[in-house]
Amino acid sequence: MPSIKILETLHTYELTAPVANSQLPVLVFVHGWLLSRHYWQPLVQLLQSDYQCLLYDARGFGDSATIGTNHHENQPRNYSLNAYAQDLECLLKDLDIKQAWIIGHSLGGSVALWTADLCPEIVKGVICLNTGGGIYLKEEFERFRNAGKQLVKLRPHWLRYVPFLSFLFSRMMVARPLELRWGRQRVIDFIQADEQAALGALLESTTETEVHLLPQLVSRLSQPVYFIAGEKDQVMELKYVHHLASFHRLFATHESNVFEIPNCGHLVMIECPEEVASIARKILNKYREQ
Repeated sequence: MPSIKILETLHTYELTAPVANSQLPVLVFVHGWLLSRHYWQPLVQLLQSDYQCLLYDARGFGDSATIGTNHHENQPRNYSLNAYAQDLECLLKDLDIKQAWIIGHSLGGSVALWTADLCPEIVKGVICLNTGGGIYLKEEFERFRNAGKQLVKLRPHWLRYVPFLSFLFSRMMVARPLELRWGRQRVIDFIQADEQAALGALLESTTETEVHLLPQLVSRLSQPVYFIAGEKDQVMELKYVHHLASFHRLFATHESNVFEIPNCGHLVMIECPEEVASIARKILNKYREQ
């Protein structure tokens, strides 16, 4: 698998074959917290015949957690949304991608929004999956952060050998049970994620300042921004998706910019890839014709 050094860290990525129409944007996929590029494969398989696709492991996650050891230890590491967006901006420029639509999941959706703000000359639009927020509830966020910290710190490597753990992970945070292979992949990514990156991404993205910045960022984006939500998502509830989406100019249009998928949870790209691909095509075709 190819890798590329971005700000002293090797990033693993996959770039599908170019398509016949070279004028079409590249679809860039950004995974969420404690996940990796692998979860995009079902969606990429449905879209790659029409669009070139780029998927990668973010710094500290997936294979970028195991090969990215070339840091300057005397430099502080930044795991903010803006820092991850800068990583992606470098990746796009290093791969000479001139125009892209970014599709981000959960925390990766927030990274996609920050990237659109950083390099509007490249990013032509954003599709966020299971992404919302903008409302800071102090006690709830403190409980979430504390639970996240405990989760990250309690990850012995022998967990991957625990019977039935893959079965449990295939049913966590979803409305449609996943194939066991996805449960196994989630276990691997959960254990493999770099502790400093996992904690940093969690803590730096959930501060009161960061949470309140996201709606401001969405409101100033000139590019189209759409949201795809799982109707039964208990991690990012519909009300939070609609709240964040409401700050973008498209929300008030007759078509709106939020698509809800029935009987779907927090991992829409593997729970219901056909539905997500259909919505993505509808969105992309709209701007393809303009």
